[in-house]
Formats: sequence, structure tokens, C-alpha cells
Amino acid sequence: MEENMPVIMPALALRGLTVFPNMLLHFDVGRESSIKALDEAMTSGQTIFLVAQRELAVENPQEGDLYAVGTISNVRQILRLPGDNVRVMVEGVSRGRLCQLVETNPYLSAEVEEIPGEAPVKRSARTEALIRQTYELFETYIELAPKMTPDILLSVLSSEDPGYIADYIAQNLPMRTGDKQAILEELRPVRRLEKLCQNLRREVEILELEQEMQGKVRDQLTRSQRDYVLREQLKVLQHELGEDQQGGDQELYDYRRQIEKAKLPVEVKEKLEKELRRLEKQPFGSAEATVLRNYLDTVLELPWGKKTKERVNVAVARKTLDADHFGLEKVKTRILEFLAVKQLAPQLKGQILCLVGPPGVGKTSIASSVAKAIHRNMARISLGGVHDEAEIRGHRKTYVGAMPGRIIAAIRQAGSCNPLLLLDEIDKLGNDQRGDPASALLEVLDGEQNATFRDHFLEVPFDLSDVLFITTANTLDTIPRPLLDRMEVIELTSYTDEEKLQIAKRHLLPKELKRHGLSRAQLKVSDDAIRSLIRGYTREAGVRVLERQLGALCRKAAMRVVSDGVKSVHITAENLETYLGIPRYHPDRLPRTEQVGVVNGLAWTSVGGEILEVEVGVVPGTGKIELTGNLGDVMKESAHAALTYIRSRAHQLGIDEEFYKTKDIHIHFPEGAVPKDGPSAGIAITTAMVSALTEIPVRRDLAMTGEVTLRGRVLPIGGLKEKTMAAYRNGIRTVLLPVDNEKDLEEIDQTVRAGLRFVTVEQVDAVLAEALALELAPGNKELQHPMGEGTHCAERPGLTQ
Repeated sequence: MEENMPVIMPALALRGLTVFPNMLLHFDVGRESSIKALDEAMTSGQTIFLVAQRELAVENPQEGDLYAVGTISNVRQILRLPGDNVRVMVEGVSRGRLCQLVETNPYLSAEVEEIPGEAPVKRSARTEALIRQTYELFETYIELAPKMTPDILLSVLSSEDPGYIADYIAQNLPMRTGDKQAILEELRPVRRLEKLCQNLRREVEILELEQEMQGKVRDQLTRSQRDYVLREQLKVLQHELGEDQQGGDQELYDYRRQIEKAKLPVEVKEKLEKELRRLEKQPFGSAEATVLRNYLDTVLELPWGKKTKERVNVAVARKTLDADHFGLEKVKTRILEFLAVKQLAPQLKGQILCLVGPPGVGKTSIASSVAKAIHRNMARISLGGVHDEAEIRGHRKTYVGAMPGRIIAAIRQAGSCNPLLLLDEIDKLGNDQRGDPASALLEVLDGEQNATFRDHFLEVPFDLSDVLFITTANTLDTIPRPLLDRMEVIELTSYTDEEKLQIAKRHLLPKELKRHGLSRAQLKVSDDAIRSLIRGYTREAGVRVLERQLGALCRKAAMRVVSDGVKSVHITAENLETYLGIPRYHPDRLPRTEQVGVVNGLAWTSVGGEILEVEVGVVPGTGKIELTGNLGDVMKESAHAALTYIRSRAHQLGIDEEFYKTKDIHIHFPEGAVPKDGPSAGIAITTAMVSALTEIPVRRDLAMTGEVTLRGRVLPIGGLKEKTMAAYRNGIRTVLLPVDNEKDLEEIDQTVRAGLRFVTVEQVDAVLAEALALELAPGNKELQHPMGEGTHCAERPGLTQ
């Protein structure tokens, strides 16, 4: 090989490996192209160029993926291994510079320029000092490194060539590929040895830190073992001296004293003593000891045998309920009856009340008033969104982070074993693969079973028979039947506008004035202003939004008092808009003229009753029926039932009997973005369709509600109080309702009863006779107001004649 003349030879790309000149090294080769390069080298003089890859992940390296400097080596031996791998032994000859890759397939072939060997280095004091420093660092490294043998040091000490020393140590030191490559590329021997010293110094520091950390861990383990042995010896000495009879370990002694002091049932006491004996046998700091301590602490914190002195006095409870709530007479009466029974029969158990009503009508506050009236501690459990049975029954104490269920946690929070537990939003329980919480509540709410309720965490029975349970829900539809069967339902209906006025004056406004630091003299709100606030800025069954709007008025008043120096703010119906802006809601107005195919239905929502307009259009077609307005399945079925009834009565109604073949009928419920469902719009749909088919206008001052059957029977519906209130508020004069709902009229507001004319109907023919003046049935039953007033509603302001 001529000096400095590039020579083409096979090349082998190394991954994570660097070969130095004058070094013998063996390694495994797996890539097919690399094996072919070795075979070519063996047939062409055993010379091969070994160069490291920049990135280990590159499978087929190109020229840019390789370092510029490698090692020209001789292949000494090739050993075929099982599989496709080859083990090769090479000897580095000299450094070489990669000029270019000539071929990449079937193996790498490179044009390589040999780098001449180093000239002898003149021995100087600086070079000698550098060599000695290298010896010391390498000797220290061998002592610290667990896998380095002292024989390597002898090979280094036998040489005085700084270049060879640097190459030898770099070859045998487990350094990063980039650091080794930097030493390989350094052609000046002394400078190369300086770089090696820097790397050696860093590696020695890393090894010293590793040994220091390992020493700390060993010391900590040794200290823990020593503490354990000393504690065991101390126990033996205390036992020999008889001191362990007084408790010995202070923690165990404290637990024993708490168990003896607590009024525990026999089964619970035996269980705790058993767990305490297990704790005594546990080594200090063990995981099981931590679990046992948590268990003992939790069980001993429960109010075993602690009861508050109950005061069951109906007169006091009546005053408390009247002071806290306006209206809700039926609800108050039922609760007072419940308390009267408890006063006469204190031993009676198992009565669970379920307060059902729209949001904001006072379900939770009624439970608080009952707890205050009978002197019971109260704890609230929110069940909304609970999907896991363990939330009720708890987790086994062996689980990491285990805790009791919500029932036991509420008992511990209340601090007595006879509290009032409020189970809020019981209708919003869910279930999934982790169990059904509603099923777990069956035992809790059963007076015959809950005396021995077992929480999974406690593993001992806890008596819940003295607990007074009150549950709340917005609807009964989603409560499982077995669970609902264990509760006595008390329904809370929505408030009338007059009830909201009184609630705002007596409770909400004084509360908001106090919250905002205002006196009654600083903010005065007239009754008309509150009425306007209720009608124009709220639409709800309860009073939560009303409370927020009153809070907004208080903030506006406080701003004027502080900023403008006003002593008193007086809000009336005329200036209400100045403070709260444009009203958000406007009452539906009756149309000025009677229209064909338009009927006023009555709907009930979570925010109260509303007028639900039904529109029907009939156009020439092929008999299609179109339903729009975001309707549910039940309402769609009502429309199809109404169509079948009209077809069966087409001759009597004067309608072409083939209309279902020649006409397209479109039924629409305005406010299409609002979901609507339920059967109570059946007679309204039927009347609108008959009106559209006969072109007879529908009375504009009339509204109706009721379910319809294929035979034309009118079935009863729910939510009558809210629906009639909506009719009264929107200027309706006459309301048609099913005959089976006549009994429900006793529950509606007297103002509404006096202001509306009610007609009960049993057949759709009677509905059409009243709404369209079609004489198809005997006269309808018209109900008189109990006060002796007329059947027609009184004139109301704003009603267009």
C-alpha cells in the first residue's frame, strides 16, 4: 500500500463500537452486507476498513451516516455462529480517513486514505507528568469499576508511548461512542492523552458518586435491621421485668385503652382485639402494620353508642318549618305527621322519606329544617354520578388506599349513630362493571336489614336502624322499583308566582341583603318589581335563579351606595330594566285571530309548565306524514295514533276518506332545538290535524292536555298544577283535561282555579266539539269553581278580544 494514496477496500459500519490501531478485538456481526464485506476482505488480503456509525438505529448507512475517521484492520479469524450471525476477530493496523463510499450494495466498499503513524514523542517533564496522572486515574478507575481486572493495568504500565497508552485505555474503557471517536480522530499523541484524562476523571467521579449512594442505602438498611433487633430485645427485657403488663409499647397501650373505653358491641370488640394482636406481631415499619393502624383508627373514630337527645315535638317542628319555608303546606303536613308518629311510637323504625320535585323548590333545605327541629346531627351524601358499588359499601382494607363507604363516612362526620342522613340526587345513581350502587342501597334503606349493615372496610356490623334517612330526587322515573318501594314519596311541586313573591320578600331578599352588607333602608324592592323580575328574568320551578337575580340587584345597589354616595336605592317595576337589562323571557301572547291547524297544548318541564303550540299543515301529496320539532318516540307514536283515529272517524268528521292517500300531513312543534317527548300532547295533535283537514279554525283562548288512544279515549296525564299555571299566565280562558284528572284540580292554586274554565273530556269527539264546535258527542262536563264563581274566566288585562 503506497503512502497517502487512497485505496479501495471493503468497509464495515460499526454500531456502538470503535476499534483502535494496534488493538486486538472480537465482536459479533449480524447484517448481511457486513458479513459479505468480511468475506470479501478474507479473499482480498484480509484488510478491511472499520468505521463507526453516527446513529445506531440506521440499518443501511450511507456516507453521511459514517464518521470520517476509522481504522484500517486485518481480519484474523471468522467464526460462524448458529443462525445468521458471525463472530470475527480483527487487529487494528492504522488510522484511515474515509474519502468516499464507492459501493453500498451488496456490501460497503470505501476509498480510504491511510493516515501515517505518529512520530516518536520527545519525553518532557510535562509528558511524563501527564502519563503518571493517567496511570493514577486508570488505577483508581479499576478499583472502583466492578468488572475491570487488574491485568489491564499491567499492559498500560509496560508502555511509555502516550499515543499507545491513550489508544489502549480508550479501547478498554466503557465510554460513549462519541468520546471514543474524538480520541480516535486526535492525531497528536499528547493531546490524545489529555482528552483521555478528561474522560477518565469524569468516569471516576461518576463511579465515586454511585458507590456513595449505594453505601447510604446499605447503611439505611443496616440501621433499620439494627432498630428492629433492638426493639425485639427491648420487648424481651420488658417481658422479663413484667413491664409489658402496663402496655409496654405506648402505641399498643393507647389502642387497648381506647378499645376498653369505647362502648363497643361484643363482636366489634373481639375483632379489634384480634387486629391489635396482629399489629403487635408486625415488625416496625411493615406495610401490613400501616394497614392495621389505619383500620383501628377508622373503627375507633366511629360514634359507637353515641346518640344525640332527640326532641320530637310537633309544635316546635311546625314553627321551624314555617320560619324556614313559605308554602309547601302538603309537604309540611306530611312531615309533621311523620314526627307525630315518632312522638307516639319512638321505637318505630324504617320510615324513609323521598322528597321529589324540580330543582330549586327546597328539598335539601326541608331536610335541614327537619334535622334542626328534632335536634339531630345531619350529614349530606351526594349520590349524583356515583357508579361504583364500593362507594356505598367501601373497599376491603387490604386494597391500597382503602376507605369506608359513603354511609359509614357520613356517620363518622355526623358524630352520632342516630343522625339524619340526606341522600341527595338518588335518581342520578348509575351503574357499570364495578357494580350497582342502587342495589347496595337496598340494604341501607331497609329497616329490617340495616341493623346489621356490614361495610366491606369495617368487616363488622354497624347498626343503622336509628338513622333517619331522607332522600331527594328530581324524578321517580330513573329510581329502580325495588329501591323506590322502600321509600315514602312526598312530591314538591313548582311554586306559583305569588308564592315566589312571598318567598323572595320573606327569605331570599333579607338573606341577600345580609350577604352583601346592605340594610333594608339602603335597598327597597317593590312587590311589582319582584313580580316583573319573576316573569321577565326567571323561568324555573324553584327559586334559585330568582335568588341570583336578587343578588345581582344587591350588587348594583352596593355599587351605587359606594361609588355615587346614594343613601337609598328604590327599585320598582319601571326602573328594573335599568339594573338588570332587557328581560330574558316574554310571556307567550295569544294570536289575534283564530287559526286553522294551530292548537295550544300544555307541557310540563323541569322549570315548570309551558304552552306547547302544535302546528299542522296539509298539502297535496302521496300520504306522507312528517314530524318535526326534535320529538321523542312517545310523541311520534301519539301522532300516528291520532292519524289512525281520524281515519276511523273521517266520514263523521266530513273528511275525504282517502285523505291519507292524497294529502301530505306535516306536524311541527315550534322551538325545534328543544327536545320534546311524552304522551300528553295526543289530543292537541288530533285537534290540530282535524282542524287542518276540515279547515275549521281552533279557538285561540283554549288549551288542552291529554293522551289519546286509537279508539279516541282521552287518558290522564301528570303535572296538572304546572300546566294550568302556564295556561293562566299566558291568558288562556278554557282548559280541556281528561276526566280522570278531575280529582287533581283540588291541588292546583286557588287563584288559577278561579281564573280558568275547566272542561273534562272522556272522548276526542268531546274535545273537537269544544275546540272546533263539531257536534259529535254529548255535552261536556263543565266544572264550577268551589267559591261559586262562573265557569268562564274573568277578564284579564292584555287579553285581546
